[in-house]
Amino acid sequence: MKKAQLVSSFLLVGLTAGMLTAAAPSKPAPKDDNPPQGVGPLDWGQWGGSSKRNNTPEGKNIPVEWTIGSFDLKTGEWNKDEAENVKWTASLGSQSYGNPVVANGKVYVGTNNGAGYQKRYPAAVDLGVLLCFDEQDGKFLWQHSNEKLPTGRVHDWPLQGVCAAPIIEGERVWYVSNRGEVLCLDAEGFHDGQDDGPVTNEPVKLFDIARAEDPAMDKVTGIVKALEGGKLPPEVITAAEAAGLTVPADAKVAAEGKGFKVNFTPAGGVARTLNLRLEGPRLACYKVLNNDDKDEADVIWRVNMMTDLGVSQHNMCSCSVTIAGDTLFVNTSNGVDEGHVNLPAPSAPSFIAMNKDTGKVLWTDNTPGENVLHGQWSSPAYGVLGGVAQVIFGAGDGWIYSFDAEKSAATGKPVMLWSFDANPKESKYVLGGRADRNHIIGTPVIYDGMVYVGVGEDPEHGEGVGHLYCIDPTKRGDVSPQLAFNVKDLTKPIPHKRMQAVVAEDGDVSRPNPNSAQVWHYANYDANKNGKIEFEETMHRTCGTVVIKDDLLYVADFSGLFHCLDAKTGVPYWTHDMLAAAWGSPLIVEDKVYIGDEDGDITVVKLGKELEILAENTMENSVYSTPVVANNTLFIANKDHVFAITSEDSAADEDSAADEEEK
Repeated sequence: MKKAQLVSSFLLVGLTAGMLTAAAPSKPAPKDDNPPQGVGPLDWGQWGGSSKRNNTPEGKNIPVEWTIGSFDLKTGEWNKDEAENVKWTASLGSQSYGNPVVANGKVYVGTNNGAGYQKRYPAAVDLGVLLCFDEQDGKFLWQHSNEKLPTGRVHDWPLQGVCAAPIIEGERVWYVSNRGEVLCLDAEGFHDGQDDGPVTNEPVKLFDIARAEDPAMDKVTGIVKALEGGKLPPEVITAAEAAGLTVPADAKVAAEGKGFKVNFTPAGGVARTLNLRLEGPRLACYKVLNNDDKDEADVIWRVNMMTDLGVSQHNMCSCSVTIAGDTLFVNTSNGVDEGHVNLPAPSAPSFIAMNKDTGKVLWTDNTPGENVLHGQWSSPAYGVLGGVAQVIFGAGDGWIYSFDAEKSAATGKPVMLWSFDANPKESKYVLGGRADRNHIIGTPVIYDGMVYVGVGEDPEHGEGVGHLYCIDPTKRGDVSPQLAFNVKDLTKPIPHKRMQAVVAEDGDVSRPNPNSAQVWHYANYDANKNGKIEFEETMHRTCGTVVIKDDLLYVADFSGLFHCLDAKTGVPYWTHDMLAAAWGSPLIVEDKVYIGDEDGDITVVKLGKELEILAENTMENSVYSTPVVANNTLFIANKDHVFAITSEDSAADEDSAADEEEK
């Protein structure tokens, strides 16, 4: 850990000295028109903390500096004695992009299966998983497992796991899996002794046995013959034990359809059922979940967006959903095929609204349609703006769309309020990272009646030009900064085109939009007044989401620059080069701002118009997620662990209070 000094790596000298002063005392937070439901007052129950998506939680005495300690290379055991200000840590997968969410005594993180918490899925099996831990000590509670889609990386990129963050209300958890499913889970899993419905008696893969190419060596044929004779062969018993389930040799076997059912009751346990059936070249065995499966998730309902709605996600399905009332809002991730040119499902929805209790689809919208550039991995925001309940989506065509949430629910059809093209009309989308036209990956943020969002691209396509906007959400219709026309008729805007809105060779031109909702736009700033726009003076593509407090806006771009701007005017105060790409978003708590990077560093700066670096803390592995604070504890996930960080004095006070309570 390095103790940082006061640094001004790139103070924008074009501003007057009078503007470069410390931030004023914090303004009281405005009343939330959609406060989180069913979580504690200091919980952080969804991405961004609320449907406004502004990562500014309440917290006290949050550490500025910490040391994570070391891990035994063979056992993975954590050496706590070498750590400082770390309450606990828990193993994640080998790559983790899902953000920690903390609510009602539990911590949830999306990752891959590298930790191998379940015996039926050893760490070598690639899955997308949602892990649930105890908030107090990091104890593993349960896991929801998602096998990779058989179509491969075009839909489900290897080792990426679950990239979305869930939302929690009371005893319910909603999230989007890597398989393109929207799921509702029981927060207690099977620890509450109940199999909550309507999904009950759910079969999950226990193991499978592959046929051998040489018939003489094939075990499956012999196993099937034994099952047909009502006997349980030893190969099934051995495979079940390896997957964590002891099956007695005298278990009852009965033919059922084209498969077999095995029933037995473990000593001191609940009656169990196994289903065995041939699936192509394999004999697959499924166990039916019951109250003995404490390490499993209890699914309430699921909707498969691929099979039920025709969605074809690109590379990964990822959306951190939000809720208003009884309505769940989802970006579907519909995108291009493996060639990155064609859209397999242009008529499939990009945005959906669902009943949170049943999963019933209330309305859908596919406005981006054939204009999706690549994928759609943004997450929706919700707020009452200008007296109207608005749900706001960032789309894969580079536009922002707002819908009247109440009228859409009442009519069952999307009622669009406004749309905003976040790219200059002359910008062009080109494969291979050379584009200057982008789409939306970050999440729109609502602050003081305005909407803030930046454009970005899949990090696999590299760095590039970016744009950051402040949008007035009270306007209606096409509120883009510009409109596109053709010289043949300058009175009627031409339809949106996918790769380039304005093609000069075709006679297209752009004109300022008199109905523009752009409050300000930040792309670059000639800070040193030398007539050149340099690297440090540029907003680049961002995967991240802005964070705003006391009218100070912070955002990190994929080129590693951390920007601080005036949220009201868009005038930049400073940029800081972190010298490493930033995939995540900042956190503001108290008067401090935290941001992670791909090198595994968490930079902490003082909230203010001048750049004052307070500390740089190493997490020893890449940080692709965003720091969050809940219940006065800082939670950070790097690629393979999640850490609960709190001052040692605070931890001692908690332990003392717990001891007194036990007495």
